[in-house]
Amino acid sequence: MSVISRLKEDIESIYHRDPAANSTLEILLNYPGMHAIWLHRISHKLWKRKWCVTARCLSTFSRWLTGVEIHPGATIGRRFFIDHGMAVVIGETAEIGDDCTLYHSVTLGGTTWQAGKRHPTLGNNVVIGAGAKVLGPITMHDGARVGSNSVVVKDVQPDKTVVGIPGRVVTTASSESKETNERRTQMAKKYGFDAYAVSPDNPDPVANAIGQMLDHMHLMDTKVQDVCKAVQGMGGEVCTEKLPELNVGEFTEDEKAAATRRIKEIDEFDPSI
Repeated sequence: MSVISRLKEDIESIYHRDPAANSTLEILLNYPGMHAIWLHRISHKLWKRKWCVTARCLSTFSRWLTGVEIHPGATIGRRFFIDHGMAVVIGETAEIGDDCTLYHSVTLGGTTWQAGKRHPTLGNNVVIGAGAKVLGPITMHDGARVGSNSVVVKDVQPDKTVVGIPGRVVTTASSESKETNERRTQMAKKYGFDAYAVSPDNPDPVANAIGQMLDHMHLMDTKVQDVCKAVQGMGGEVCTEKLPELNVGEFTEDEKAAATRRIKEIDEFDPSI
């Protein structure tokens, strides 16, 4: 592919992924992410020809000019897009597939001082949110997503979304039934949780754990009610008193700290939650 064809392809990919792009001239003059990618392509060719000092000097100039640091040894595919660009760091042995997107302050870093493969590999169509850190010789498979400010240190399977520190795969709203979401909302109100904590639009591991706890409590409530009805049908007097309503007020700092410790204990007991 010629240089002009590759340049047109990059400009077209920016149009597709950035609604703020208004013209080709604007992209050519004002998109430091694209400037950094093109300077890297030159430095990468120099690096492969063993002109290492010249390649590093060019990459340093690119960092000064764009705020993006890409080691000349990194391998980058087609239609790669760095949005905003500032403070992006891509290590020497990083490999990036086609149609990937990185936002500002993303790091594709290493976790060892030993030579060899020590930086991440990104498949095609991977998106990494602002401030996220992907560390070590791990693989982000095709279509993987990383939420802003997450830290990922394990492989991510295709089309999965990872958030948090350390990064965990989250369940999206589309993977849960409408009935499940409605039931969790009703149980949240019954037990004094705020609705946002179990919202299907909030892909958070803690919220997901709370949702599973609510499912468990709902099942236990149903079973207890069935037992009570059976005992009453045989003439027993059980479950005759109405349960007191929960009145959850503002939490104190000590209560918040205790809740945080308990969540950590649950996580250590069963990391899959």
